[in-house]
Amino acid sequence: MKALKEYIIDSQLYVSLMGTLLASFFMLEQETFRFPTFFLLFLTYFSGYLYTEFQYSSNIRKVLVFNFIAAIVCVVLIIQNHNIERLYKLAIICFLGLLYNSSFLKINIRKIPFLKVFYVGLVWGLMNAWLSFEVFNLPIFGMTFLFVTALTLPFDIHDMEVDRGHVVTFPHIIGVQKTKVLAYILTTFSLIIALFYLEPLYLIAFSFTYLITMVLIYFSKKTNKDYYFSLLVESCSGLPLLFLGILQVFS
Repeated sequence: MKALKEYIIDSQLYVSLMGTLLASFFMLEQETFRFPTFFLLFLTYFSGYLYTEFQYSSNIRKVLVFNFIAAIVCVVLIIQNHNIERLYKLAIICFLGLLYNSSFLKINIRKIPFLKVFYVGLVWGLMNAWLSFEVFNLPIFGMTFLFVTALTLPFDIHDMEVDRGHVVTFPHIIGVQKTKVLAYILTTFSLIIALFYLEPLYLIAFSFTYLITMVLIYFSKKTNKDYYFSLLVESCSGLPLLFLGILQVFS
């Protein structure tokens, strides 16, 4: 577990992979999945989370070098496999990522009360519904935005003491139980969109994910171990694709 946390979770590989798997689930549903797009999304997620996590550490120079190389690879992937509009999309999403939590900004999005969780959902929604497709997909944006925003709230519960005095979050203002209720509502609305949009097999996979997500939200508390959030809650983004694979095997 210690090695898993150090090399996979703390390195931001895991959260980046989960975001990419959630996007892949929607691309498969739309029959637009391509490996160049998969790698484009993963590198974008990974570069963004690396910068956010390590910008204040002694490893920031290594991170910036990696991000520069990743940016070149992303540009090459787009030029060879997509249209020029994807470059504009990528640039806008990267800019939004910098606004979230950059040391060179006096005020960043993460420190604006209540905005943090919705902003994470917004960026993931743009990644999965805009960068992933030729044309912006509103239902997929809605599902991703609501689902990811709901998943961010348990992390706020876990980080209540760390954030106190630095970031005003929902648990600080409305309490833990009402924060969980908000997460239930957001997740449920995400499922409602899925009911009207996803094909039956994909809907079943997303519904199973919904049930597990609701259970994990219910048992979220600030005294839980780190792995409960960084491994179990984070894994919810990858569950739709996992359940889809299982259903396809047995169907």
